[in-house]
Amino acid sequence: MAATAAATTATPSSPLLRRAAAAPTTSHHYQLRCSTKPSLFELRHRAARITPARALLPDRVTPFSFDADGDDHPREECGVFGVIGDPDASSLCYLGLQKLQHRGEEGAGIVASDADGKLNSVTDLGLVGDVFRDPARLAKLPGNAAIGHVRYSTAGASSRRNVQPFLAAYRFGQLAVAHNGNLVNYQALRNKLEAQGSIFSTSSDTEVILHLISTSLSRPLLSRVCDACERLAGAYSLLFLTADKLFAVRDPFGFRPLVMGRRPNGAVVFSSETCALDLIDATYEREVEPGEVVVVDRRDMSVSYACLVPHRPRKSCVFEHIYFALPNSVVFGHAVHERRSAYGRALAEESPAPTADVVIPVPDSGFYAALGFAQASGLEFQQGLIRWHYSGRSFIQPSQAIRDLAVKLKLAPVRGVITGKSVVVVDDSLVRGTTSSKIVRLLRDAGAREVHMRISSPPVVGSCLYGIDTPSEGELISNRMDLEGVRRTIGCDSLAFLSLEKLHSIYGNEAHELCDACFSRNYPVLPTVPEPVPELVSAFED
Repeated sequence: MAATAAATTATPSSPLLRRAAAAPTTSHHYQLRCSTKPSLFELRHRAARITPARALLPDRVTPFSFDADGDDHPREECGVFGVIGDPDASSLCYLGLQKLQHRGEEGAGIVASDADGKLNSVTDLGLVGDVFRDPARLAKLPGNAAIGHVRYSTAGASSRRNVQPFLAAYRFGQLAVAHNGNLVNYQALRNKLEAQGSIFSTSSDTEVILHLISTSLSRPLLSRVCDACERLAGAYSLLFLTADKLFAVRDPFGFRPLVMGRRPNGAVVFSSETCALDLIDATYEREVEPGEVVVVDRRDMSVSYACLVPHRPRKSCVFEHIYFALPNSVVFGHAVHERRSAYGRALAEESPAPTADVVIPVPDSGFYAALGFAQASGLEFQQGLIRWHYSGRSFIQPSQAIRDLAVKLKLAPVRGVITGKSVVVVDDSLVRGTTSSKIVRLLRDAGAREVHMRISSPPVVGSCLYGIDTPSEGELISNRMDLEGVRRTIGCDSLAFLSLEKLHSIYGNEAHELCDACFSRNYPVLPTVPEPVPELVSAFED
């Protein structure tokens, strides 16, 4: 598969964008300055050409440091939420972010547009409830339009300056952005912008988007947004807020979810998941389509739509259904709990456990897959593991024995369900194997006669490039070992994964619309290796 350097620029499809593209622009005169010695930029780009592709990606996809509790599930990086046309916009945004907390627990923020069109921002590290614990913080965000964001941290990236939404001022006013996804041509774009004089204050790829909009010569803002997005490659579900408009944008492949709803008073709502719409009594209307930009004007609440870039094959992240989204959400047009139940039924058909007595889930995301497995197998379903939600983040403990005790604080076996039984334990995924090995040990210590591990997704063999925090490929246990090697390492009596072919069969004709790169290594868009950028010097210089 050929690497895709960037989204292809094409003639805008809407009349508005065509008129904007045809508008005259101010010309800038540059000349190339030649030198016999390599410049600072040239040295940087020489190094970039030999840097592994993973190093070219922004902070959000670097390998994460798993806690002492051994929870090595992949982490969704972000969740976005926006409201326009409601006097309690910031409070509704706060509630929406609370419901999306599972998508990001490191930082949260809200930007609101007040009656005078001024954008005000509150962002900080911590959970949503902690960031806005002081009522005075929400009181600083008046107005009938707001956007919010939750994010996860990655190794070395826990910084207040990286917490979104980002708020910037440029020559046409203020602009705020919240982003869920990951740009695979981030470093190439940043290098070019820095060579042209742009100054960056964060390590987030999202800041590149603001610079592209600011430096675009198109008019009006809709055209500037489209012009910027045509240069992006990778995954992005975006919310922009200005003094009088809210923009919702989704990348041409539709990697990450973004939905639109409406409250009884006519306010328009955008969210990463429908569960947040339900919380604030908003009715789900539809997805923001891949490659679409939706614009809501708060002055008359008119809604307009435009095609961002030419149509691309849809590639929706299948891990949203497998693990990330809440089971009471509708994602990519499917009820999440129904998808997970279907995975469990398919897993039971493909890899039954005929000697088992009981089926238990790994809480919480393994629940519906385990229920489907039990129903298809005719086995008893029980809650054999209890997750303790209040222990907080674990710190590295001084000995292995103490670390093992910390695991029991998060997951506790129900001995009456397990003792003397042959147990099937169903989990949604197996990444590094640390969680699964500890669970097997817990169950054996609780008296399980046999432990059969069933995973309701295929083996994870590739890192995600599109906004999911996953380990490097060398840390993925299924990438290093065959099935028997993984089983021995985990210590279970039998192990089976849902095959990729069986996963595809569940989706039928929609299977080709899934991004399954973490299972297949078939990446729809590959990272762009930065190319050398010649130094640009104004023609007015000597």
